[in-house]
Amino acid sequence: MDSPPPPTPPPLLPQLPFQVLPRRSELSSQNIQFLDQNLVTHQDLLVRAPLLLSDLTKERSNFDAHLLNLRRKLTELAVSWISRSFSAKSSLSKVNYMLENLSLQTSQYGIGSWKVGKVLVEEIPKLAKQVQRIENIRKYIDTALQLEALVGDLEDGVFCVGGLHARNLFSEKRQTSLKSMDFGPKLERILEAIKTMNNIEEVLVNIKKFQAKWHRLLESVDARVDKILVVVRPQVLADHRALLSSLGWPPKLLTPRIDTVNIAGLSYPLVLMQGDKSKCYSQTFLALCSLQHLQRRREDRQHNIIEQRECSIGLWAIDELVSPIASRMEYHFSKWAEQPELIFALVYKITKDFIVGVDDVLQPLIDKAMLRSCSAKEAWVSAMVQMLSGFLAKSVFSVHAERYKDKQVRSEVITSWLHLIDHIVSFDKRMQALLSPETPFFLEEPKRFEGLSRGLSVLTIFCDKPEWLKIWATIELKDAWKKIKPVLKDERAWIIDKECDVVVGTESKHFVLSSRGDHKAPLVAESALKIAWEMIERCQTLPSLQHRIRFIRSTAARFFWYFLNGLVLRCKNTDFSLENVDASLIKVCGSINVARYIESKLQEWSDDVNFLEMRIAEKDFDIDGNNEVLGDSCFFGEEIKSLEELMTNWLMEIITALLHHFETLSWEYLQNGRFFVQEREDVKLNRVPAVADLAVSFDIVQALDALKSQLHLVKTRLNPKDFLDLWRSVADALDQFVSRSIFTSGIRFSNEGINQFDSDMQALFYVFQPFCSRPEAFFPSIREILKLLKMSKEEAKLFLVALSKNKNGTKCLHSLGISHLSFDQVEKVLSNRKCRS
Repeated sequence: MDSPPPPTPPPLLPQLPFQVLPRRSELSSQNIQFLDQNLVTHQDLLVRAPLLLSDLTKERSNFDAHLLNLRRKLTELAVSWISRSFSAKSSLSKVNYMLENLSLQTSQYGIGSWKVGKVLVEEIPKLAKQVQRIENIRKYIDTALQLEALVGDLEDGVFCVGGLHARNLFSEKRQTSLKSMDFGPKLERILEAIKTMNNIEEVLVNIKKFQAKWHRLLESVDARVDKILVVVRPQVLADHRALLSSLGWPPKLLTPRIDTVNIAGLSYPLVLMQGDKSKCYSQTFLALCSLQHLQRRREDRQHNIIEQRECSIGLWAIDELVSPIASRMEYHFSKWAEQPELIFALVYKITKDFIVGVDDVLQPLIDKAMLRSCSAKEAWVSAMVQMLSGFLAKSVFSVHAERYKDKQVRSEVITSWLHLIDHIVSFDKRMQALLSPETPFFLEEPKRFEGLSRGLSVLTIFCDKPEWLKIWATIELKDAWKKIKPVLKDERAWIIDKECDVVVGTESKHFVLSSRGDHKAPLVAESALKIAWEMIERCQTLPSLQHRIRFIRSTAARFFWYFLNGLVLRCKNTDFSLENVDASLIKVCGSINVARYIESKLQEWSDDVNFLEMRIAEKDFDIDGNNEVLGDSCFFGEEIKSLEELMTNWLMEIITALLHHFETLSWEYLQNGRFFVQEREDVKLNRVPAVADLAVSFDIVQALDALKSQLHLVKTRLNPKDFLDLWRSVADALDQFVSRSIFTSGIRFSNEGINQFDSDMQALFYVFQPFCSRPEAFFPSIREILKLLKMSKEEAKLFLVALSKNKNGTKCLHSLGISHLSFDQVEKVLSNRKCRS
C-alpha cells in the first residue's frame, strides 16, 4: 500500500487576481517614496499590504464622492445665474419701454433710442442747470432781503430816531450832562448797533466763503456800513474821552508808586471810580472793544483772512488812556532832547506806576468782552512804547537821519545815534521785565516777533523806515571796526596767554576743543567775537525777522569779512626765510588759531534755534538774494567757508616752508651721497659696524635739528587739531622727498652706506617720536627702501626671480610686503647696492 502524499503548504500571500506589476523605472519619485515609507521589510509586505490596499481603495471612493458633490453644486449655481440673468433682462426691457413712453409724451419726434439719449444727454442737464439757477436766485434774494433788513434796522437806529437825523441825536443839545452820567440810553443804542453790525458781518463772511461771485452785494453793504461807522466810531471815542476827563484822567505825572497792598488810598482815577461812574466806564470800554473787534473782522474779510486770529496787543480803549498822558509828556520830551536818558526814565516810571491798576481794573473788562489772548498789561506797555516810538521817530531820528548826510557833523550824529540805541535796548529790556513771567513775549518765543510783539519794542521805528535801519547798520559796522583796528595792531593782543599753555594729557583730548584756551587763540579772537555778538544782541528786540536778518548781515557778518581780511594781511606780512622763520611761524600759527576759534564759535551760533529760524526765513523769502550764494549752508556758512580756506592755505604755507628748509639744508646729503659709498678700514677687515655704533651723517644733522626745533615751536603755538594734520602732512612729504631723491640721485650703497642710511633715517623718525609711538609708520616708502637694501644677495636674487616670473608684479610686491614702491623702483634700489653678503 502506497503512503499518502504530503500535505500541501499554505500560500504565503493572499490569492489576488493576476496583474502585471510596473517596473521601478516607470514609477514616479512620489510613488517610490510612498512604497519605501510603508513597506520597509519583507514582513511589512506580508502584514501591511492588505491594510494598505483597503485604505487606498476607501480614500479613492471618498474622492469620487466629493467630485460628484462639486459637479452637483456647480450645476445648481449655473441654473441660478441663468435665472437671474433672465430676470435682469426683463427688468431692462421694462426700463427701455418706460423711457420710450416718456419720449413719446415729451418729444414731437416720436419713438427711438436716439430720442431717449437726447433726453438723457441734453434735456435733463439743461433742466438741472435751470433748477440750480433758480435756486441761486432764490438764495441771493433771501440773502439780500436779510441784509436789507439788518442794514435798514441799523440805519434807522443810528440815523433816524423819532424822525431826527443822527447828528441831532448826538449833538450837544441832546446830550445829557456829564455830571449826571446818564449815558445809559445812548450806550445801549450804540451797543445794539454794534451787535447788528456783527450779525451783518457774519452774513458777509459766509458770502465771502461760499458765494464769491456776489461781490457787488458785498461792496454795496460795505459802503452802507462804512457810512454808519463814520458816525458811530467818532461818537464812541468822543464819549469815552469825555468820560475819562470827568474822571480826572490823566493823573499827575509824578504819581506815587502804586502798592498792591494799599491801592485804594491813592488818587488813581481808574481804581477810585465807583457806582455809576464805574458802570458807565465799563460800558464805554466794552463798546470800544466791540467796535475794534468788529473793525478787525471786517479787515480780515476784506484781505481774505478767513481764519480767526488772536487779538492784537493794541486796544483802542487803552490807547485813549495813553493819548492824554502823551500830550503832557511831550512837553518834557522837547526840553530833554539832549538828555534822552530822562525821556526813557519818565516813560518807564509812568508805565510801571500804573501797570498794576490797569491790570486789576481793565483785565476783567477785556475778559468780559471775550477778546481772545488779549492782555491789559501788554496793551498798556505796548501803547506806552508806541507813544515813545512815535516821538523819537518824529523829533529825534528824523533829525539825525538828515544831519547824517552832512559829513561835517556826521561824527557827532554817530555818537548821538549810538548813545540813543544803547538807551533803547536797555529800555526795551526793562519794559519787557514789567510783564509777568507767564506772559509770553518775543525773546522767549521767536515766532511772536511778527505782529503780536510789534508794539513791545521801540526799535519798531526801524521796521517802518528801512533807510534808517541801513544808516544804523552802517554806524554799527564803522564803530565795530573802529574798536577792533587798534586791537589788531597791538602785538600784545596776539600773545597766547597762560591759559592756552595747558598741556593736554591724552591724545584723545586733542579733539575736544571748546574754549579759547583749547584753541590756543590770542585775546584778539575773543575781542572780535565780543564786538560781533554785541551787534547781534542790540537788534534782538527788532520785531521783524527779515529786518533782523538784514541788520546782522550788514553788521556782524560783514564785520567778520573785514576781520578775515585783516588776518590775511597779517599772514602775508611774514618772511619764511631761515633767519625769520621762527617769528613768521608764531605769527601765522596765531592767525590760524584765531580763525579756528572763530570758525567754531560761528558754527555754534549757527546751530542756535534763533539763527536756524533766521536761515529758514532767509531761504523762504530770499532776502537780499542770498539764497544763490549761501545755498543749503548754515547762517554763517560763507564766513565759515572762508575761514577754513584761510586755515588750509596757510597750513600749506607752513608745510611748504618746513620742507623747503629741510631740502636746502639736506641737499648735499641726498645729492652727493658720499657717506653711502665710502668704506672704512674696519669694513675692509670684514667687520661692518652696526647701526647703533654709527653717528648721524654730518650733512643731515643741521636739517634734522632745524626740523625738530621748528616742529616743536609749531606744536607749542598751533592748536592740536591743525598741528595733527600738519605734522602728518610733513612726514608724508618728507617720505616722498627722501625716497624720490634716492631714485633720482643714482647713489650706489655700500654695506656701510646702507647702515649709515639706516642710522640717518632712524634719526629722522626720532624727530617725530614726540607726536606718536611709531613714527616709522608714517614713512612707508623709506621703510620699504631700507627693507630692500638690507636684503642679502641670495634674498635679492630670489626676490627678483619671483617678480620676473609673476605677470602681475603689483600683486606679487604686495604679497612680499612692498606696497608703496613700483616694480621699477624696487629693481633700481636692488641694483644700487654695491655688495651685500
